[in-house]
Amino acid sequence: MMGFVLLWGKTHSPLMNSESKPRVAAMHVIFGAGQIGARLRDVLLARGHQVRVVRRGRSEPSTRPRLENLSGDVTSLSFAAEAAAGAAVVYDCMNPPYHEWDRLLLPIARGALHGARTAGAKLVALDCLYMYGRPSGPMTEDTPLAPCSKKGDLRVALQELRMGADRRGEVAVSVGRASDFFGASLPFSGFSDRFFERILAGKAGECLGDPTMPHSYTYADDVAEALAILGSRDEAMGRIWHLPTNEAESTAALTRRIGRALGVEADSTRVPKWLLRALGVFSPPVREVVEMTYQWEVPFVIDDTRFRTTFGVAPTPIDEAVAATAVWARTRFGAGLRAA
Repeated sequence: MMGFVLLWGKTHSPLMNSESKPRVAAMHVIFGAGQIGARLRDVLLARGHQVRVVRRGRSEPSTRPRLENLSGDVTSLSFAAEAAAGAAVVYDCMNPPYHEWDRLLLPIARGALHGARTAGAKLVALDCLYMYGRPSGPMTEDTPLAPCSKKGDLRVALQELRMGADRRGEVAVSVGRASDFFGASLPFSGFSDRFFERILAGKAGECLGDPTMPHSYTYADDVAEALAILGSRDEAMGRIWHLPTNEAESTAALTRRIGRALGVEADSTRVPKWLLRALGVFSPPVREVVEMTYQWEVPFVIDDTRFRTTFGVAPTPIDEAVAATAVWARTRFGAGLRAA
């Protein structure tokens, strides 16, 4: 897997102590088996940990060493405690569909928090940027909370739920915030299969606002690597972190980069709000997208200085991340694509 660029620091085997004696691998429990949870699973296994992945839907028995799969309803606190039993670190990577946020977002987060508390584990939670609202400059971890959407209001409540538990000493919490994802195999992002199908057919990629506006995109593999770092470092606890993200460029520019890596000319076009509203009459998830289009109407830029300077890592270089994404796309959509 593509990883971070190390800026400083030494590496060591996670399975050896200072006297080079093997020790028992720690249990890391991931709530959420989606776009990031699956990547985080692979990162943690590569580091030698035991991993338990908890999902709402059906799970198949694991055939991989040190990996368990578990299914259940994390809103049930008794199940959440059972699922997190024995964990050193619990990761909350859950994110229900937009139209279910009112009903599920806080209850599932309470479940993960309860699981970490009962296990005596640290909690590392993945978050987004909605709580900042419409930005007027680069967003840092200290940017005032000023949500301009109901989903932003829910994210403010979610922050208080988690960080309040940390302040009260109930559980050590670290929150990692990322911008919109790009990379391979991201069905619930702007760079979904639909995006690749369109640009490979000679059509423009779609943007929910102005495709020429600067917009930070966080490489999904880097999100997983960063969450694993937060789970491994005690100084990460009790704080919010913006995860390493490359310098913001426009959606159109990133689309052209991906197109060049695939050997095609690609551009991006705006999806008008009236069309989203019309589609939303028949699709609850699309209906919920409309209030989030402000993110592409102004420069939407994340500042990740705190993470870079504290942990000594930078995001995967953009050309490397795009190249890896193109390798996946060639496999997914046809070997006949010309290599750039």
